[in-house]
Amino acid sequence: MNDKPENTRPAFYTVREAARILRVAPSTLYRVIRQGDFPAVQLRTRYVVPAVALDQLLAQATETGGLVDPARIAAERREAREFERKTGGAW
Repeated sequence: MNDKPENTRPAFYTVREAARILRVAPSTLYRVIRQGDFPAVQLRTRYVVPAVALDQLLAQATETGGLVDPARIAAERREAREFERKTGGAW
């Protein structure tokens, strides 16, 4: 018995599925995930991409009408975390 409703969207995609959606090679997506430049969850040796991450990229590209660079977003987040760590969260 399958309790999963028909036509429900997954919460996570495999890297191969996400790469297909983004129209890039899986190896490209694996590389940026391993570099910490694309959101993913690591489960032992496997990665999965949150569906909401793809939704957010699409929404941001649509809203801004410009280039969305996940690597830049990741770098800004890393810098903010590093700043918080060094300053204790104070400006």
